[in-house]
Amino acid sequence: MLSTPEKLSVKQALSDLSSQEKGLSQKEAAARLEKYGRNELAQKKGKSPIVKFLSQFNDPMIFILLAAAVISILLKEVADSAIILCVVLLNGIVGYVQESRAEKAIDALKKMSTPKAVVKRVGSAEEIDAALLVPGDIVLLEAGRIIPADLRLIESSNLKIEESALTGESVPAEKDCRFVAEGDTAIGDRINMAYMSTPVTYGRGVGIVTATGMDTEIGKIAKILEESDNEMTPLQKRLADLGKLLGIMAVVLCVVLFLLAVVQHRNVFDMLLTAISLAVAAIPEGMPAVVTIVLALGVQRMVKSRTIVRRLPAVETLGAVNVVCSDKTGTLTQNRMTTVKSYFDSEIVVPKELDAQKAAMYLEGFTLCNDASIEDGKYVGDPTETALLDMSALFSMDRPALEQKCPRINEIPFDSDRKLMTTVHNYGDRKLSYTKGALDVILKHTKDIYDGGKIRPITQDDVKNISDAAFSMAKDALRVLALAFRESGGEAVEDGLCFLGLVGMIDPPRPEAKQAVESCRKAGVRTVMITGDHKDTAFAVAREIGIADDASQCISGDELNRMTQEELNEKVSSLRVFARVSPEHKVMIVRALKANGNIVSMTGDGVNDAPSLRAADIGIAMGITGTDVAKGAADMVLTDDNFATIRKAIEEGRNIYNNIKKATIYLLSSNIGEVVTMFIGVAVGWPAPLSAVNILWVNLVTDSLPALALGADTGSPDVMKEKPRAPKESLFSHGGTALLIIYGVLIGLTTLVGFILGCYEAMYGAGHFILSNLAHINFGSKDVLIEGRTFAVTVLAISELFHAVGMRDTKKSIFRMNHLNNKLMWVSVLFGFILQFIIVQTPVSRFFGANPLTLSQWLTVLLLAVMPLVMHEIIVLVQFIKKRAGNKK
Repeated sequence: MLSTPEKLSVKQALSDLSSQEKGLSQKEAAARLEKYGRNELAQKKGKSPIVKFLSQFNDPMIFILLAAAVISILLKEVADSAIILCVVLLNGIVGYVQESRAEKAIDALKKMSTPKAVVKRVGSAEEIDAALLVPGDIVLLEAGRIIPADLRLIESSNLKIEESALTGESVPAEKDCRFVAEGDTAIGDRINMAYMSTPVTYGRGVGIVTATGMDTEIGKIAKILEESDNEMTPLQKRLADLGKLLGIMAVVLCVVLFLLAVVQHRNVFDMLLTAISLAVAAIPEGMPAVVTIVLALGVQRMVKSRTIVRRLPAVETLGAVNVVCSDKTGTLTQNRMTTVKSYFDSEIVVPKELDAQKAAMYLEGFTLCNDASIEDGKYVGDPTETALLDMSALFSMDRPALEQKCPRINEIPFDSDRKLMTTVHNYGDRKLSYTKGALDVILKHTKDIYDGGKIRPITQDDVKNISDAAFSMAKDALRVLALAFRESGGEAVEDGLCFLGLVGMIDPPRPEAKQAVESCRKAGVRTVMITGDHKDTAFAVAREIGIADDASQCISGDELNRMTQEELNEKVSSLRVFARVSPEHKVMIVRALKANGNIVSMTGDGVNDAPSLRAADIGIAMGITGTDVAKGAADMVLTDDNFATIRKAIEEGRNIYNNIKKATIYLLSSNIGEVVTMFIGVAVGWPAPLSAVNILWVNLVTDSLPALALGADTGSPDVMKEKPRAPKESLFSHGGTALLIIYGVLIGLTTLVGFILGCYEAMYGAGHFILSNLAHINFGSKDVLIEGRTFAVTVLAISELFHAVGMRDTKKSIFRMNHLNNKLMWVSVLFGFILQFIIVQTPVSRFFGANPLTLSQWLTVLLLAVMPLVMHEIIVLVQFIKKRAGNKK
């Protein structure tokens, strides 16, 4: 798509208007379309299926696996290379399928149609595709229309435009074509401008196009998104570091093994094969696939919780989040004005507590002096007026039915200069006019007050009480409207009024938002509100929800303009509410939070949220009210627009990370065990206790199934009582390294013992064990070596199955675990036993270089293999004793 190379200045636009009051000619419009391009946002070209598939292999551990496969092919070890390539391919397929599913789900959420625009050309109005608009075009606006480009207003009549998607303000902006800005003015304060993609909610107007396509305010945001880079998630960084470390370890082990070969005068080719086996042993070949599948399983669980994940690694990032930056309008609040207080008969009450009979005139006045309506079950009109209809509905009062009874016979529409609206209604025996608007204006035209069902002259005390009530509402950041009435002969008069009452309204918090914010706080997650609304309104909502408790925790966009990024970095930790901010401010805030070592999540639904969604560690967009731009920039989309869903997503993210951590320690303990087995065996002059095929079998098949079962674990119910993990926290923190070494060395030693016992039995039979006979084992015998390796690989495989059961909870005895809530673990352990039995006891054993075992040999293997569970119970007991001793102190 073409983007606009430049834009028409407001001065040039107005100059065009003075010379072409009839609008552009078709020839001039075509010329400008050629010059400026179509009025469309440039879109990044999507990845082709091939590129998307290949991108799944951009991982250090995958590179190491591919290198191992290539070397295996060169050494004609076809079986080894085939198994490695299969797991690499599986990893790529799973990642590709999940990414494609997410994109399809996002596409399904798009409901926007091609926008149209009514434009004046050659003196007549015509409707054209908005994409064909050019700078200098004259656009006609009316309620219900979407602004097709950035416009400088040249006419406005009670014009109101809903700009929440761009500015974050919950109330439609009142526009005035006569306004002239002085100096730099925030977007929300440019009341003589209308911006692309914002809807007209009231009135009418005419504007001249000043910018199209990428030069509009929406376009500027799109440019910011194009310039943003996708950062690696914490888990991706940890796994990348681990992959590099394992790669270096593999190279070092190979070099050391060659040095041993030289010292021991061994066959270089044989040692090269052994070195490859050792390198294979050092790398957990199944880990990339396991991590990808665990993340995919988590994604499927999150779909049930109404969350679409666009990038798999984003799931675990949620577990590390310690700051949630949330847009106010539509995210923490309902994006729907609601009446929350009524002042009638000298009392402030909640609207539903009004006496319907006594307050009949009050309710009827706000219902009849109203232009909002209901179409197809949805309110249409100004949000302030729809809120008044909601209040009427509490008392089963319906505007169409009421207007049939009391038809409107005259009116004076709302005007931003008068700040009043008046309608006259025929009550049959009499005619009444209702006037609603700003309190200060209504009081100037009021002479009476409706009090206790009677009309009496208004006094200074009455005015003071009314003003105090209005101040009380305003203090809570409520928008206050006053209502008055008078007897009428049919004419609409706004003088000699009788005061009826006040109403206070606000865009209220979502019912579940307060609980969600509190739950996040207990979990060590701080919620920060970022909004385009005014400071007082933002603080009032933040205080009610529990985000902020002091005005000093709030800052406005004007204050941010006077700060450098470094100054904000220093102050941001004490701030909770950012009001009247621009898209650039939002990105600045996210960067400041990240500069302080935080893992930042940004939630939002508007176009103005998109840059910060991209800048955050994880962006979460709203699926229902969210714009396509926001969804495209986010890592996740909430299909129910519920802030409380984020709490569930964070819990899921933490459990997924813990499961990946358990699976990683589990897999690497097997690798360390293999390295210990291989290195010690070769160092003492024995042949390699395990072949490359043996190692790949354990790493890719036997280990992977229990690892997936660990990844599918239900997780701890207390995970949200813990603090978020540190951004740079290792996968092996909190005792993980110790567990890795203990279990790795234990599994390695038991595997070595199995190897020796297998070789011994091949030489001397299963009789009495004589220690001195160990020195006379003939490792050069093929039968002896096969028997030893059969014992070794079986002990290694089955010990890993037992080890997986204990790894479900390293702080709890296996006798106290609930084994029924992870049936997949039982399936994987049983399946692992069956597979190991098949490769040992059936003809397929030849492929793996194994011999069938007798019943007594199987019992010996099981006795050795159960050692990890014995060690698990010992570790749990030691932890219990230490904890008990600590409690006594």
